[in-house]
Amino acid sequence: MGEMEEVNVDHITTDIQSQKCPMVCESASHHATIDRENNQLTGPVFKNPVCKVYRFQTMDSKWMLVREQMEECTLSFSIPRQLLSLYIQEDLGRVKDLKELGELSPHWDNLRKEVITHYGGIISSYQETLAELDKITGRSFKPSCCKAQKSLEFIPINLHTQRMRVTCPRKTDASYDIITVGAPAAHFQGFKCGGLQRLLSRYEADKKSFSTAYQCIYYSPEHTAKAQEVLSTMSLLQPLITSLADQLLMAAQEHSATGLRDALKNLSDKTEQFVHTLKDELVKSALLALHAARPGYVSKNQRQTPVQGGQHQDHIQQCNEQNQSPVQGLPGHSPATSATESTMMCNNVEALQTKTGGEDGTLPLKQDSIPHHKEYDEEEWDRVWANVAKCLNCVIAMVDKLQEEDNNKKEPVPEQQLADVITSHNPGDWREQLRPLVTRLKECVMEVVEKAKRAMTFVLLQEAACSIPQGFLLQQRRDVVFSQALAALACGFVMKLYAGMQDKGFLRQLHLVGLVAQFESLLSTYSEEIGMLEDMEVGISDLQRVAFHITEAKTDELSDLQPSVCGRRDHFTVEVPLPRLVFQTLPEEIKEGKPLRVFPVLFNVGINEQQTIAERFGDISLQERINQKNFEMLEAYYKSLSEKVPLECLPCFQTQTDIKELLETLGQNVVTKKRKNVEILWIAGTICRRLNGIRFTSCKSAKDRTSMSVTLEQCALLRDEHQLSKDFFIRALDCMRSRLTQGDIGQWEDPEAGAVTENKPASRHFYPIALLLVSSHLLVVWLILSLVFLLAKYQ
Repeated sequence: MGEMEEVNVDHITTDIQSQKCPMVCESASHHATIDRENNQLTGPVFKNPVCKVYRFQTMDSKWMLVREQMEECTLSFSIPRQLLSLYIQEDLGRVKDLKELGELSPHWDNLRKEVITHYGGIISSYQETLAELDKITGRSFKPSCCKAQKSLEFIPINLHTQRMRVTCPRKTDASYDIITVGAPAAHFQGFKCGGLQRLLSRYEADKKSFSTAYQCIYYSPEHTAKAQEVLSTMSLLQPLITSLADQLLMAAQEHSATGLRDALKNLSDKTEQFVHTLKDELVKSALLALHAARPGYVSKNQRQTPVQGGQHQDHIQQCNEQNQSPVQGLPGHSPATSATESTMMCNNVEALQTKTGGEDGTLPLKQDSIPHHKEYDEEEWDRVWANVAKCLNCVIAMVDKLQEEDNNKKEPVPEQQLADVITSHNPGDWREQLRPLVTRLKECVMEVVEKAKRAMTFVLLQEAACSIPQGFLLQQRRDVVFSQALAALACGFVMKLYAGMQDKGFLRQLHLVGLVAQFESLLSTYSEEIGMLEDMEVGISDLQRVAFHITEAKTDELSDLQPSVCGRRDHFTVEVPLPRLVFQTLPEEIKEGKPLRVFPVLFNVGINEQQTIAERFGDISLQERINQKNFEMLEAYYKSLSEKVPLECLPCFQTQTDIKELLETLGQNVVTKKRKNVEILWIAGTICRRLNGIRFTSCKSAKDRTSMSVTLEQCALLRDEHQLSKDFFIRALDCMRSRLTQGDIGQWEDPEAGAVTENKPASRHFYPIALLLVSSHLLVVWLILSLVFLLAKYQ
């Protein structure tokens, strides 16, 4: 194929006689030097590069230079470490909230103690795992031989990045990225009873009977998710409202009319969001259930019979259907509200407080006079909830009054009268007049937070109590799978962000719509791999709860450029810091901290001999359901993208097939009954690249099947996008899959061994295509002969 210029060439003989592929190998250190020169951003995240460079002939007898580059990712360990810390922090907070529920009846108190004990077990286990991970240094990935090791169960298997850079005449240089990772699954816990999808379905079906046995109220997954959402939102908004209230007082002290107006607007917006969050009947019904769980509670209709949680089940359903409340939002206000009206509203708040209880807003409780739930709702929860809006109206009215007086003061007045006005209205008066109202607003917000927090904690207590111990085991399994999936997603997002930093269309798509992350799975629907696929399905779906946030790094040091994770199980945010000069080039929406969304989709087609057995003798409905569901999600993403982003922002490819046509073809293939229909994976991958998405390829360990897929995809891209000669397609494919056995080429790091070895391939082990094609038939023949032999033996 000719000689390489200015480089030393080692020839590797392919399967075809007398044909050789020229290839030059770059050392890791040499490549790292080049890479740092080209892109300063790769340092903190990617490391230990392994490269191969080829030269192939194009259809017009020209030559293209192909550089294949594989790297490890430091996020393999850093993301799971951070997640474990967040899990521990969240569970410790949950234990603290349970202890702060106050005195409960013996039945509920025993359940609380049991739940706290299980939380303690999870916290202890996670702390031990985190301590073991902190001892690991140097390693940046988990080899497949360690996939069932408990201390590494949160780490993704064989997470690597693969980048193919193509330089050819008459065409701009191009790069194609793909992330390879083992299927996110709980290998240590095993798959004897299936994976997460099956276990969760079975758990939800059995939970109603558990709730009856434990005398709990049954809460659906939607109820539980809503309770977690309310807790999360309150934890964010309460300190924010307090801070904005302090800013309002600061603006009043500075006698700044503009600052006062802006601070009031922000305070009103966040308070309205706070009130809207609590506008849910679940909070009201949970408060009643908690009230009934206090010691000695006797209902109004059954004074001699203690009320158990189950008696409120019908009320829960009624609340879900109504979804209304006497307080429909913040009352409107007029800029012309007088001081008298302001005083009357504030007096009404104080009078209502005096009428219904003490300063803390609680009702006097008596065992023989607990009100029926209707009375309780009207006089207790609705009152404290409405007080927030009323107190805000007091603040609004006072600000309007102060601004009105300030405007009047600016009108021409006699000299003596002006002196009297200045004397009676010094700048400190605004702050002093607003202080009592702002203080009361913060107290009302705190009162609502305390009540709603106890109510939602009680909901989660009942959820946890009726799921012991299965629910806790499922949560641990889900944590493990999600940790592996998030590490892979973060790696792919960072790689895509670094590559597209200069692409204005990509950045526009990123903040307007978000990116699609397409996971290609090659797992079979047979034996243990069914459980792996069920785990992977839930793990990939849980990535919808993740958002990305790009920040400006404190310094340009590598340690300050590492991505970090914050949040809780219902929503996580991955912060990606960039150097100051790079950050300044981003669109304003991204610099202002807009959350960036990712839309994960999963397509699976089994391709090995086990899939042959599953298709002939087993069940592939799981694969069909996953592909159909995720096709609909991909179609919805494209519809949203086409409405918000011009198609000119998407990358250009030589193949001009319309994306709509590709989606239609994919939809037809998804519903077509065809064995090992790899067209689904081909079309889904093509659509992903056309949509500027992030590509992932997975199998059990991200080795054999993954390697076959990646190399075939790379050669197909060279053929379709860079006019690789058809005569050299198979040679190029064999060359990429060949074992390196000559001279310095034999000195490669084997990711599976973690050390330099001789006469071993890089991270990929390949089999001849012919063997792959006939292996399924040989397996069937072997099964038949084995059955005949066994029958003859026993006869």
